[in-house]
Amino acid sequence: MEIVSQTAIWYHNGLPPLPIRWVLVRDPNGKFSPQALLCTDLLQIPTQILESFVQRWQLEEVTFEEVRAHLGVETQRQWTDLSIARTTPALLGLFSLVTLMAHERWQRQEPWVRRAAWYDKTLPTFVDALAEVRRVLWKVPTFRTSAPGREMMILQILC
Repeated sequence: MEIVSQTAIWYHNGLPPLPIRWVLVRDPNGKFSPQALLCTDLLQIPTQILESFVQRWQLEEVTFEEVRAHLGVETQRQWTDLSIARTTPALLGLFSLVTLMAHERWQRQEPWVRRAAWYDKTLPTFVDALAEVRRVLWKVPTFRTSAPGREMMILQILC
């Protein structure tokens, strides 16, 4: 791989100029397309930026597979590309929130893993995390339909 890097100013109308470090990666054999990477941390050296990029791909691969399987990101049925562009980040945020909440719970107690007669799994999946978060949220009094011990009041509206 051939790597070249330099600093530059990123400018966008209406925003202040931002110094960035750019890294251009090229395969001399031509097997891979050249790739440009940008970083706002000017202290990062090019190899650190490249390593972060490679690690991110490994992490995203698993994340997007789980999001596709459990949240239906690729099967959205909105009318416009703009609505899909708004929904996808919300679904990724929801996926992250559920994962973090379940992880926090499982630090304090053993995870409950759903099992089936035909599928014996030992580690929790996103379905287990979602079930754990549901169990926690359904116990919170905020989600009850009526507050306990309250008297009913009848309101009459006169027009």
